[in-house]
Amino acid sequence: MVIDLRNIFLRPFSLLYSPLQSLFALLRRSTSFGLLFRTPRTLSSTTDSTSPNMATTMSTKKKIAIMTSGGDSPGMNGVVRACVRMAIHMGCDAFCVYEGYEGLVQGGSLIRKMEWHDVRGWLSEGGTLIGTARCMAFYERPGRLTAAKNMILNGIDALIICGGDGSLTGADKFRAEWPSLLEELVTKGELRPEQVQPYKHLNIVGLVGSIDNDLSGTDATIGCYSALARICYAVDLIEATASSHSRAFVIEVMGRHCGWLALMAGVATGADFIFIPEKPSEDNWREQMCSIVRQHRELGKRKTIVIIAEGALDKQGGKITPTMVKDLLADKEGLGLDTRITTLGHVQRGGTAVAYDRMLATLQGVEAVRAVLEATPETKTCFIAITENKIVRKPLMEAVIDTQKVAKAIQRQDFDEAMALRDAEFSEQYKSFMMTTAVKLDTEIMLPEKERMKIGFINVGAPAGGMNAAVRAGVAYCLSRGHEAIAIHNGFAGFARHHGDKPMGAVRPFDWLEVDGWASKGGSEIGTNRELPGESGMETIANLVELYEFDALFLIGGFEAFHAVAQLRKARDQYPSLCIPMTLLPATISNNVPGTEYSLGSDTCLNELVDYCDKIKQSASATRRRVFVIETQGGRSGYVATLGGLGVGASAVYTPEEGLGLDMLAADVRHLKEVFAKDKGQSRAGRLILINEKASKVYNAKLIADILRDEAHGRFESREGIPGHMQQGGVPSAMDRCRAVRLAIRCIQQLEKYGKNAHNRCKADPMSSTVIGIKGASVVFTPIKKLEDEETDWPNRRPKAAFWLGMKEVVDILGGRPRYIGPEPDLTGIKAKDVKRGLDPDDYNY
Repeated sequence: MVIDLRNIFLRPFSLLYSPLQSLFALLRRSTSFGLLFRTPRTLSSTTDSTSPNMATTMSTKKKIAIMTSGGDSPGMNGVVRACVRMAIHMGCDAFCVYEGYEGLVQGGSLIRKMEWHDVRGWLSEGGTLIGTARCMAFYERPGRLTAAKNMILNGIDALIICGGDGSLTGADKFRAEWPSLLEELVTKGELRPEQVQPYKHLNIVGLVGSIDNDLSGTDATIGCYSALARICYAVDLIEATASSHSRAFVIEVMGRHCGWLALMAGVATGADFIFIPEKPSEDNWREQMCSIVRQHRELGKRKTIVIIAEGALDKQGGKITPTMVKDLLADKEGLGLDTRITTLGHVQRGGTAVAYDRMLATLQGVEAVRAVLEATPETKTCFIAITENKIVRKPLMEAVIDTQKVAKAIQRQDFDEAMALRDAEFSEQYKSFMMTTAVKLDTEIMLPEKERMKIGFINVGAPAGGMNAAVRAGVAYCLSRGHEAIAIHNGFAGFARHHGDKPMGAVRPFDWLEVDGWASKGGSEIGTNRELPGESGMETIANLVELYEFDALFLIGGFEAFHAVAQLRKARDQYPSLCIPMTLLPATISNNVPGTEYSLGSDTCLNELVDYCDKIKQSASATRRRVFVIETQGGRSGYVATLGGLGVGASAVYTPEEGLGLDMLAADVRHLKEVFAKDKGQSRAGRLILINEKASKVYNAKLIADILRDEAHGRFESREGIPGHMQQGGVPSAMDRCRAVRLAIRCIQQLEKYGKNAHNRCKADPMSSTVIGIKGASVVFTPIKKLEDEETDWPNRRPKAAFWLGMKEVVDILGGRPRYIGPEPDLTGIKAKDVKRGLDPDDYNY
């Protein structure tokens, strides 16, 4: 149907009236698009060549400097871009301090005023384009005195710094000394009193750029997930050669006082053993590691992967080196494995930022500008954190002190306190790793025979990254506790029609040796299907549950899986065999399952989309004057399009939640024409527009690209791009793998609470059919009935509320998008009929 409509619209004289003809007419009118509005909150119209009008009335024009310091991390350039453009949007002058604190001390050309177009294309660049360097001079007061003078000479009294805890501590000290530094500059005659008078107070805001994720008070630091992605990619490559030669590899990763990278890499890759500074082995690490590796080899594993943080210690505080581990694994009188050492080093810091770090850098950069403008002389120096999925401001020095406590606890060998000082997810992930790597080793956690359950695993809906990692973790937990984990292949369709196939039916136990290698595999190894149990035959499904004596069901999937659990719950009155505990782990690239802010596969999808768009943008920049219109997946949820737009710096994003109308499209087309008209070739960055596949019933990527091409009149080019199912990804992202393990184990533990023969209890307990979700920083189970009744937009197959909706405004601001008129809501029901008849709808109460 879409193809037919498009052909109609593009046929020159096919219809007397069409949306395309209306759009061309609207574009050619002389109406001022500066009068267009989008939301009650005013957004300034910006282009690459001119600064936007002030969005906030201020008595003086603020000058804000942005600086990166300490070790570089992926995402720092995203911070600079966001700060520069948000500062300009707020009516301020933006400056960049090159080479970190050295730039403040040296001054001159190292402190540069930035324009809107200066940071085009920075999101996709790794490292930090404004540089970072050690500055011994800044450690001493004379150096800080010179830095203060340079800031006054440039009219700067607000500083945003992205760096580690050392850099941010130096910034806080600089702020504390600021009044005395100005007084000394006046006393020495280097500055006049009237020069320093407008700059009596220094406002500083910090952002944490660190691959170690070692600062307390924030769930993630800018760059940590990019570094983790590099590690996982390297380990995946190493595993291939390790398996080929039946070798062992000892892989050293960064982390002097923080084992986050080593721990998460171990969880994500299914490593055999890890060493982290916070948690040495309780007894003899040599015996523990060899025992686990020996058991894995006896099971038939051909590879051994050991990940060690550079700050790894034993229980007595002695350093453990990769060479020590290698010698133990290779010992001829012990395991006798052919062993190699790989030190990843600065590869972990290199490359572009992953989608999550781009999002984090952008949102935190925007908030940093707001924070520095709202700060008063009495405001404590703050840093921007992400906590419970929200960007928040927190006192800087409190976080620094808490961070330093971990290093001090490790130094005095108080490892219990070191683990306690890390966040709850850190400890939980460590337990998850030990559970999945030491399957059947710890007999103390095995349940008595009468408490062991038979749990069915089933995937429903489209495949998503992390599904296999979740199945692996769930099976590992079941085996460690003595439960029987049963795979139901190819969803409810396979269950209903192929369960009894010969020689191999769709219902069969897992082979742990096979499952153990699933941590890094994409897709769904047990298959998946969109068919609902109602379509397969509810009576058939109920009878099969009884036939195979399942005590619980663990479902992994998207909105179809959510719908499936809802159907199974409602059928309990008619079919008593369905009165068993069941829980859903959301897994869909669309991230549209009610009850959670995160679904497995959504991060993998965003990484694939960002990578695709980076390549497309490179093509667009090669020809300079080209726009690509990219169609994203996501169903009727605009999550992928919005966060993808945030990650690639899109010029516009179209989502189903907002819709797409003629006025909106006309404003965007006019804006692009103006941008290209003013582009004198100083920048070669291409431009992108992202449109969700269901943002409009009429306008799709090709049609919008055709409109742009027609309206350009030869002044620029436009093309459409449709990544399609590439967005489902190949190898799952590190985040999807780690969260899959944590959430899958939580799901089995939830089912485990009910035990065997819980039919009567399940029928009366709403918590017997649940969805696990991440809401903020908490992992919660929500009854499916509550979600069905209160939180689900069933016609649009998405939650009624979405935490990410506000991010679209940030995309528009930083993309320089002009104001526009949003599409009118559709009339429905009786109101629509009356309006068509010419009746005044205001005369009636609908």
